[in-house]
Parts: sequence; structure tokens; C-alpha cells
Amino acid sequence: MKEVIIAKDSDELNKVAAERFISIAQNALRKKDKFTVALAGGSTPKSLYNLLASEKFRSQIDWKKVVFFFGDERNVLPDSDESNFRMANENLLKPLQISPENIFRWQTELKDAEKIAENYEETVISFFDLAENELPQFDLILLGMGEDGHTASLFPFSKALHETKRIAVVNFVKKLNTNRLTFTFPAINNTSNAIFLISGVAKAIVLKEVLEGESQPEKFPSQNVNLNNGNSFWLIDRQAAHLLK
Repeated sequence: MKEVIIAKDSDELNKVAAERFISIAQNALRKKDKFTVALAGGSTPKSLYNLLASEKFRSQIDWKKVVFFFGDERNVLPDSDESNFRMANENLLKPLQISPENIFRWQTELKDAEKIAENYEETVISFFDLAENELPQFDLILLGMGEDGHTASLFPFSKALHETKRIAVVNFVKKLNTNRLTFTFPAINNTSNAIFLISGVAKAIVLKEVLEGESQPEKFPSQNVNLNNGNSFWLIDRQAAHLLK
């Protein structure tokens, strides 16, 4: 199922996202003893994380049962201003006093990008107790979308768009002249739920192409998010959505 939800502004967007996050977590925890979520970086998720850590939302689930992963990461040290982990840690994990045992980050201090990706894939395989060629099934993956249509660190025309078996890979991004670390589309599309958070007028043109244009998954990687058997929620503020039919 794919659902597009348009919020009037960023405050409403974050409120809807927080409510959807909590609902998905509660449903998962009714069935099992852990809720697994892969976090996203960026400015929009930062506001969501602050809201989830606020008094209104923090009491609605047992955070001791939430296990955190990261859908992608920049190849920088974990204390860097550019680190997705640092942003999430400062705005969500520390305020909620999440145990380090429940946080699985990319080990970017290793500096060897290939080794970092291999280790993260092995961590996911071990946590989910996966057989050979089996994919993890997260309860929720949070995603953003860039002004070029990328999601996670799956950028237009990049090598990782063609990965069919791996869970986590290094992806060289030519326009940034750097390696990024990212989950692959096979891993993303096997999640039970995905939430896109998209805000701002700068995203409007590419969002229209992604949701209403012709299929160009190389040019607009976000079009590759088609869950195998799950629910995707595109949460969009009015500025980003103003060109949609």
C-alpha cells in the first residue's frame, strides 16, 4: 500500500510523522518484543526526533524495546557535524536514554568504506539471524528525498542502484566526489513500513516527477521504493506538494 499525506506545514508534518511512528511501533510491539527502525539523516528528521523525545510522545511506547539502525551514513567520524548518527544521537537517542546495546551505527571510525559497509551488513545479518541471500525485514525505515530525487545515499545514476543482493554497500557519489554508505533497495523494499518525510518548496519539482512523472528510476532513485509486501507513507508538506495533481 502506498499512501500520500499532505500536511499544511512542517509542524503538522512532524506531528503526523510522530503519530505514525508511534502507531507502527505499538503494532509491532503487540506482536513481538522488539521494534526495529532504521533512521534517516537530514533537517526534517531532526525535527521529528525532537518531537518523539518530547514529553507528549516519549511515554507512548517502551523505548527499551526499540532497536535503532541507520539507513545510510556519510563517511565521516561519528562525532562529525555531518554524521547522521551524531544528529540522531543528540536529538533522539540521548534524550530518550537509549541503551548503547540497542543502537547499531555504521563504524565510520574504521575509515575503510568497504570494510565499514561489510561490517554493517554482517551486523544486520547477525541481528536478524538471516540465512544466505535472505533480507532483513525492518518494522520501519525512515527516508528522505533530495532535490535530485535521491533517497538514503542512493543517488541518480550511481552504482548502488543496480545492487540486487547486498544489504549494505559503499556508493560513490560523483557529484559530491565522495563515498557514502547506504542500505540497498532490496533491503529497503523488504521493510514492513517506510515513511518518507519531504518538506520545502525546493523539493516540489522533483517530487512531482517522482510521484506523477514517467518511470525514470535511474534519474529519480526514489521511484525505486516499491515495498514487496509493506506500507509506504509519503508525508509531504504543502510547499513540497504544491505542484502535485
